[in-house]
Amino acid sequence: MFDEIMEKFEGSPSQQAVIRLLLERGFSVNDDGRVVSGGIEIPNTGIAREIGVDRRVVDSTTDVILEDPELRRIFQNISQVPSLMDLAPVLDLTVLSIAVDDAEQKGIVAGVTGTLADNDVSIRQTISEDPEFTDEPRLYLITDQKLPGEAITQIRNLEFVRKIEIQ
Repeated sequence: MFDEIMEKFEGSPSQQAVIRLLLERGFSVNDDGRVVSGGIEIPNTGIAREIGVDRRVVDSTTDVILEDPELRRIFQNISQVPSLMDLAPVLDLTVLSIAVDDAEQKGIVAGVTGTLADNDVSIRQTISEDPEFTDEPRLYLITDQKLPGEAITQIRNLEFVRKIEIQ
């Protein structure tokens, strides 16, 4: 899906940068062509500054989105999910980051969460990056306790795990 969206903007790397930012941040586009997060409007100048383009690039990108029925459907229904990852150090939470060999393999989330459950580790939040939206998707698990060494070893030994990091 990500590649299909980006193809619609293949002639404009600047517009692709706008699309990438909208998708990464979960920003949507309202009927007036304004970028919003929920009901809060985000100024196009701020978006342009963030990615190093002119404000008019943001305007033209939202125009294209509204003119294309498929893009309109996607970008009027996208939403942001709050993440505990950035708050982890402040709230004394543990973030487990897992990179896998094949992100489209079945059972990744079940294998990791099952292993944590077997080790009596409760999970506060799970975030799984979509392989269509990022080149190297990761699985993030946030817990309010330190991970036992045995659990870390068991996760590291799962057949699909390439690398783990603990923050």
